Amino acid sequence: MNRLVLYGLLALLLVASACSPNSPQPTAYPQPTQTEPATPTTAPVQATPTREGPVTLRIWLPPEFDPESGSEAGELLANRLAAFSARRPDVRLEVRIKAPDGPGGMLDSLTAASAAAPLALPDLVALPRNILEAATLKGLLHTYDSLNYIFDDADWFSYAQQMARVQNSVYGIPFAGDALILVYRTTTIPAPPRNLTDTLSLKSTLAFPAADPQALFILAQYRHLGGALLDEHDRPFLDVALLGELLGYYHEYASAEVTPFWLTQYQTDAQAWQAYTDSQVDLVVTWASRFLKDQPPNSLIAPLPMPDGQTSTLARGWAWGLVSENSETQRLSVELVEFLTESDFMATWNQAAGYLPPRASAMPGWQTNIPTEMAVEILTSAELIPPSDVLNILGPPLQIATAEILKQTTDPLVAAQNAASQLEKP
Repeated sequence: MNRLVLYGLLALLLVASACSPNSPQPTAYPQPTQTEPATPTTAPVQATPTREGPVTLRIWLPPEFDPESGSEAGELLANRLAAFSARRPDVRLEVRIKAPDGPGGMLDSLTAASAAAPLALPDLVALPRNILEAATLKGLLHTYDSLNYIFDDADWFSYAQQMARVQNSVYGIPFAGDALILVYRTTTIPAPPRNLTDTLSLKSTLAFPAADPQALFILAQYRHLGGALLDEHDRPFLDVALLGELLGYYHEYASAEVTPFWLTQYQTDAQAWQAYTDSQVDLVVTWASRFLKDQPPNSLIAPLPMPDGQTSTLARGWAWGLVSENSETQRLSVELVEFLTESDFMATWNQAAGYLPPRASAMPGWQTNIPTEMAVEILTSAELIPPSDVLNILGPPLQIATAEILKQTTDPLVAAQNAASQLEKP
């Protein structure tokens, strides 16, 4: 089928879905449940009312952030949107809920509507970093660079600065962060391991998704050691000597059953976390958001154990993407983004939603069962997870090498050499 015809059909389905009386209708604001003071970082841009009425800003959110979900985070966001509408009566906010990915998700919908039904496009969209990057490379998002948005690098953690940029331009304004952490059970682990030797001495099972095709745990340690992901020609690369050294630790773990072979059954973070919550293990590598949302008893967090004991991790998050091509709605969208990423609101909303604030000025107001000092230490050290295209190439060889070591079927250096050789195959 002709690609243009396909996009047209998809767009018509989108429009039909939006207009169907049986489909969820967008939520319009204001509908405040409490009074919230307006704290804009810049003076409001005065929209020019037209004969058609107020300017409408269309916002796409994933179900997780639905303002009408009934959750504390949903209520906070609903009130914040209502507060913006109260200070800007010439602007109408319209919220639609869409899955971030998959058939009919945000990326599919943006692609189809951009090609055949531009009027169905939103003005702002909340996207995880990997989809933000994909949408940018497809030409579906607009940069903030020329819109006088003050993206103060000094106030945003380094990983958030990386998350905001695609090809050296700002295409997303971060509003929620996440990072890989270590969670341990305080009733059996007196102090968390800070390095790989400490981990071995605990003689307790450390769970992580050893069959994760992205191999994020070992990748975080490899990156901390200075391991390059690309060679001088920007081709995917693995340092055999460094990877072999790292796999040597895993070989010791496997021999001592700190990381037993059955971890190779775990492909996802959820599976490793289930082993922890079922008390099968007392140490687990997981995402901070999972810990914050579940809050298991007798549990604390610590940085990932690294060879040298220094703090380092990989991070990800969500950001506001700008879709509108209209200069007026772009300016209004930027004003709304500033309002939604103001430090005090970001602190309380991230606390309720179970995420880490991406800007340092929000940390004093973020009060959770993770000590603020610990969170700042982790976030300050965090590096954005590599792009999806890099993970898709490097992840599988790293995962295979890790599995071989945990099953004790090969030597660490041989496993490292095999992983590197996989990158050379067409």
